[in-house]
Amino acid sequence: MLRYLNYLIGAAFAFVLLIALWGTVSELIHNPPQEGAAEEFHLEPKPLHLASDGPFGHWDKQQLQRGFQVYKEVCSACHSLRHIAFRDLTGIGYSEAQVKAIAEQWQIPQPSVNKDTGEPDTRPNKPSDYFPLVFANETAAKAANNNAVPPDLSLMVKAREGGAAYIHSLITGYRPQPAELLEKFPTAKTPPGLHYNPYFATLNLAMPPPLTSDGQVQYEDGTKPTIDQMSTDVAAFLTWTAEPDMMTRHRTGYAAVLFLLIFIGLTFGAYKNIWRDVKH
Repeated sequence: MLRYLNYLIGAAFAFVLLIALWGTVSELIHNPPQEGAAEEFHLEPKPLHLASDGPFGHWDKQQLQRGFQVYKEVCSACHSLRHIAFRDLTGIGYSEAQVKAIAEQWQIPQPSVNKDTGEPDTRPNKPSDYFPLVFANETAAKAANNNAVPPDLSLMVKAREGGAAYIHSLITGYRPQPAELLEKFPTAKTPPGLHYNPYFATLNLAMPPPLTSDGQVQYEDGTKPTIDQMSTDVAAFLTWTAEPDMMTRHRTGYAAVLFLLIFIGLTFGAYKNIWRDVKH
């Protein structure tokens, strides 16, 4: 009797598994996976040329300051720069007095503890402080951004294939879904709350277009603030945040190469001097 009961239970499990398998197969038949849409319509970043490119590149500090202005007025509402301290901004041409003013006026204060009550508190930022986080935690970030967590931008150029070119292309790449995509992949329509961008790996991302019109940021140096210019400048700034000491590294490399060339010359001269009287 017990053996028949085990057979019955096994048959029931097998039946349930067959139903689940049939449901999965049926779903795949009627709604095939849309990875092909991303593979076919995803675009590679457009080339972007910055002054810092190449081994002999240099920082265009005026451009970096414009990029910081774009970050401050547009990107900082959602994205943090947790690996950058305010005093690091002297590296892009700001004076110590300017850095102090930027830190004090930053819209997000520094978390602190009230000495009298021991309760969480805030205080003005100081040049030695790192840029404060935009959101206190991941839950707060999701609640404010349609259940998506805006990534920190400090190392974004290093973290994304294509670097600065990817950032520039992504910012300028928002557009309506092409009719051809919807014809070939009817179920690949951009879901509500997401935005189509062919430079993003899955074609749809939660971040709305950050730069929507020319003149959105009024540059202090008088440069014409087109969308392309603003996106290029903020990409250049994020290249700097990813590696503020890049030019120091380049200079060290130049010195190392020069030393090796001199060493090779001296070694060759010593070789010729030692072996000059030896006949082959």
